[in-house]
Amino acid sequence: MRTRNLKKFCCMLGMAIPVIAAAQQPDMHSRFEQLMFGERQSATVSVRGHSHNDYKQDIPFFTAHYAGMESIEVDLFLYQDSLYAAHEKKEIKQGLTLERTYLQPLASLFEKNGGKPFAEPSKQLQLLLDFKEDYKKLMPPLLSLLESYRFLVDPQLSKTPVKIVISGNMPPAQEFEKFPSWIYFDGRPGITYTAAQQKHLAMISDDLKSYTHWNGKGVPAPDALRRIQHQASQAQMMGIPFRLWGTPESVNTWLTLEKMGITWLNTDHPVTLKEYIGSLASSRYRSAKAYEVYQPSYNSDGKDASNVKNVILLIGDGMGMGHVQAAISANRGQTHMSQMKHIGFSFTSSFSPGNTDSGAGGSAIATGQKTFNEHLSVDTNGNALPRIPSIIRPQGIHSGIITTGDLSDATPAAFYTSHKDRNASEAITESLTRTNDIDILIGGKPGAYQDAGKWQTLASGLRANKFALPNTKQEFVSNRSEKAIYFLSDSLTKPVKDGRGPILAEMLSATIAKLNNRDKGFFIMAEGAQIDWGGHARDMEYTLTETQDFDLAVGEALRFADKDGRTLVIVVADHETGALSLLDTDWRSGYVHGNFASNDHSSMVVPVMAYGPAAQDFTGFFQNTAIFDRIVALFQKNGDEIGESKR
Repeated sequence: MRTRNLKKFCCMLGMAIPVIAAAQQPDMHSRFEQLMFGERQSATVSVRGHSHNDYKQDIPFFTAHYAGMESIEVDLFLYQDSLYAAHEKKEIKQGLTLERTYLQPLASLFEKNGGKPFAEPSKQLQLLLDFKEDYKKLMPPLLSLLESYRFLVDPQLSKTPVKIVISGNMPPAQEFEKFPSWIYFDGRPGITYTAAQQKHLAMISDDLKSYTHWNGKGVPAPDALRRIQHQASQAQMMGIPFRLWGTPESVNTWLTLEKMGITWLNTDHPVTLKEYIGSLASSRYRSAKAYEVYQPSYNSDGKDASNVKNVILLIGDGMGMGHVQAAISANRGQTHMSQMKHIGFSFTSSFSPGNTDSGAGGSAIATGQKTFNEHLSVDTNGNALPRIPSIIRPQGIHSGIITTGDLSDATPAAFYTSHKDRNASEAITESLTRTNDIDILIGGKPGAYQDAGKWQTLASGLRANKFALPNTKQEFVSNRSEKAIYFLSDSLTKPVKDGRGPILAEMLSATIAKLNNRDKGFFIMAEGAQIDWGGHARDMEYTLTETQDFDLAVGEALRFADKDGRTLVIVVADHETGALSLLDTDWRSGYVHGNFASNDHSSMVVPVMAYGPAAQDFTGFFQNTAIFDRIVALFQKNGDEIGESKR
């Protein structure tokens, strides 16, 4: 798929994309740019951030506020008639008062945000005031101070008031009703609160050490786990959240606390917690139901290489081991890929510094030579390289190219043309008016050809090169032409999560039917292009639904391989996208929680899975160029001798 030079296009397109999207249906390049640079998916989550001992931050209040923490904790002492934020009285610093550090900034934000503590209308804020001295000493000056800020805290004066919550040396529950209705308290487990007292409760809190000495790794012991879950459920029955203080800080801790029913996640690092909470909606996915997985016969698997007649190469663009394992988990423990017994790993580096792009990654597989990023099946000097379809064509072997992305994108294009610039979409597409190496091509129409004049010119050239141009799936399936290019409609290239059906599996099956029994065999490259797009968007639902869709195509290939007996199926990736790791999975419910460490390609090795005769040749660790070498060697061994070496 297409991964543009980020620095070159970020500033140019960042502000324009919303306008383009509003004016017309965006082309595939614009959709990709939106994913790469747009806002991440947001949704309601069950946990919120609590800035613990906030006054110790380098920038108190503002660090937590701009990190979206909805609870801010302030320890209070009374000193010279003012309420100061400090953990101990000896730590009191001039100017660090409740009013100056918290209430005055809040008043300014209320004015700026139209009477809200946050610009986001869904966010609310509470100040947890931890009394370090007796409430009888601190409560009167606090109430007096808050009179000047009633517009911030009184629900009768604000639709989104800041909730004032008293903790620490607070009044007993019997005295709650003595205070204004907008004063709330931090309750404790084991106390039976009346209905009237519950109206003053903002939360129930307890010390983690009351239950366990858990260090945040793994999960607490079963007994401690049950006790914490019980207290959390008791608080939830009262309609209020439960909090544990003294908790470790780590992703695993936050995950486990959420599972136990904890709402407020304590942190001394608000910015780090912001990133974690902000990614929750887009990093989780639960599949509604499992799809049926074909069980291979293995009759031809691992047989002698002389049996190979056909090769089906399936490229999951951006698919790493994290993606494969996530797909297995989402489908309740089984996928077509996981039925494949011969497993290898491919190194994906290019000649460019940093990680490969799809141009260099696809070219290495298509030509057997590494090149620079943004190059397309040319060597480092820009000279065109022979590709698998052009090398095997003299032997009477026919080829098909299928993608769920733009047909001029790097991965499919690497198999049918050569160019110094993978982004030269029109030149790449127009090369199809001259090629004689490919029989079937299927993919999205490049954006330039939304222009009627350009499309008519291109279509005339393609027809002159004897390509049929069916407009629908039905036309493609029924068309009897030797050569065909099917440009998929927008509805067939939109994401699976937005309603696209299993077009990759359907078109693979149809292409196999068209190429099977022609001359001496066939080669098909089928690409799951939008796995990569989901990784760039750091969107687990997008990533996983595309990976599962790709796996359905793998299933079609395995079915045919069993039926045919002379077909080798190879599943690879051109690179990994997103640096995806898995934080939590549940095979029983199809749940996956991942973490994308990046929104771009990574340098991780990618899996190679093979099935059928010669599958054993694709095990172990090897460079991505070896995939080309082994495919070509198989066709050379079993067909007529190729007249010219690829070198």
